[in-house]
Order: sequence, then C-alpha cells, then structure tokens
Amino acid sequence: MPPSPVNLPVVEHVAVLMVVDNTTGRSDLLGEHGLALWIEADGARVLLDTGQGEALAHNVPVLDLPLADADAIVLSHGHYDHAGGLPQAMAAAPGARVVAHPAALRDRFSRRDTPPHRAIGVPEAAHALLRDGEGRVAWTESPAEVVPGVWVTGEIPRRTDFEDTGGDFYTDPDCRTPDPIPDDQAVFLRTERGLVVLCGCAHAGLVNTLDYVTDLTGDDAVYAVIGGLHLGRASRERLERTADAVERYGVQVLGPAHCTGSEAVRFFACRFPNACVGCGAGTWFALT
Repeated sequence: MPPSPVNLPVVEHVAVLMVVDNTTGRSDLLGEHGLALWIEADGARVLLDTGQGEALAHNVPVLDLPLADADAIVLSHGHYDHAGGLPQAMAAAPGARVVAHPAALRDRFSRRDTPPHRAIGVPEAAHALLRDGEGRVAWTESPAEVVPGVWVTGEIPRRTDFEDTGGDFYTDPDCRTPDPIPDDQAVFLRTERGLVVLCGCAHAGLVNTLDYVTDLTGDDAVYAVIGGLHLGRASRERLERTADAVERYGVQVLGPAHCTGSEAVRFFACRFPNACVGCGAGTWFALT
C-alpha cells in the first residue's frame, strides 16, 4: 500500500549549516566522527543530530549559532555519533521539542575482532533524557511535521535489493542479532527549486530514502541531498545504482558528509562535478 501523501508547502527561505562533521575547513572549529546540521526554514530553526558532543559544544559559540532559539531537535537514529551531544543541545535550547524514533533507545553494538564488542548506542546521559523526556520528546515511527514545512520521514521502507545498513551492527553484546536500524529517518522539505532531503547516515539506503520521500510528497524533483550517506563499504554496483537514482531525481546539490566514505565521495565528485560540493563543519548551504 502506498504511503499517505503529506501536505508539503513551499518553504521560501532555507539555509543549512554543517555544525558538526568529520572534517572542517576552518582552524577555529572542531571536527569529530559525527554529524549535526542546523536548518533554518522561514524563521523556524531545527537541529538535526548532535554529534558526539565535544564538537557541538565548541562549534556552536564559534559559529555564533542561536541554538537557544531552536524549535526542535531531531535524531536521525540512535547512534552515539548522532546523539552524544543531546544533553548539551537540550540544555542550551530548553524550549526545543526532541523528535526521535522509539527504536533509537535500543542497545547497539559493533563487532570487534575480539570481544568485548563496542557499544555504539545512545550514550547513557542522552538515553536518560530521552527515556524520561517529561513531555519534551515526540516519538515518530511515521512521517511527522517537525515545524511548519519541515518533515521527518519516520521509518523508511527497505525496498531495494542492493542497499543495506552498510556495516556490522547488532543489538546484543555478543553481536549475534543483526540490527537493521529501523529508526533511521531523514528530514525533508520543499523549496521552489524542488525537495531538500537531509540525512544523518541514510542507513536505510539513499535510494530507499529518496524513493520514500518522493512517494510521500508526490514530487520527483529533488533539488538537494546533504548529510551522511554511509557508503564506505558499498560495492561498485551499489555506488552506480545510487548515482543513477541521484541522476534520475535531478539532484543539483549533493553534499556527502560524515559516514559517506572517501571513495564514495570521489565517485560522486567524478560523476556529478557540477552538483557534488565539499562539506565540513562551518559549511553553509543557501538552498533558496
């Protein structure tokens, strides 16, 4: 059954700032393995993810970011490199609602060559804030409007036969039960140039994500895709088929960040030299 369409108005003024990323082109900013995006949309302000925490705490004042004025904080999924800075973000923006999928709270592990395997879920301080949200946390499994004109996908259907979560992820400390990361979700909105899709890691697969967003909106023109695409272990076939979808949707701004992988970034830069742009903490995207 196709998803119910969402009422997605055109947002006239949209800007996205890379607050936290693995890299930074500025000597006064910190980079870390993590992601945080600041979204401004017709006066509303949303923080997508929070990195591990150290870079967020450092970069927000350096960037003169009005985090205190955030209307919402969205978690793309429950991994430490996206939720670690949640305590700082919630304290700095006491009026911001937190939007997350319920599965973000599950235990998570990454396999090491020898046990003990690595815990990679939401850190305890952030976990406690989500668990005891006292009305600040909105749990979303389905598409939901975060602020006027800005939506979160909720759980993304896995339809392609060539995309996976891009790594060995598990829900038990012995790493026996695979974790499909059902809580992976993206933020999307519509501009006069087309849809803008913002990904934390795209564990559901970028093609699945774009297919779902276009199904939800009834609009197959995607203007911009920015964020982590988790293609570090992707085969050449998966890269090619992902690029085919990027081309099919007419993406004009492609900002691969965080977990995309250096080989995938180079592949996209060669395939889309006029669309693929460098990211890094401190990068602004003016999308209208």
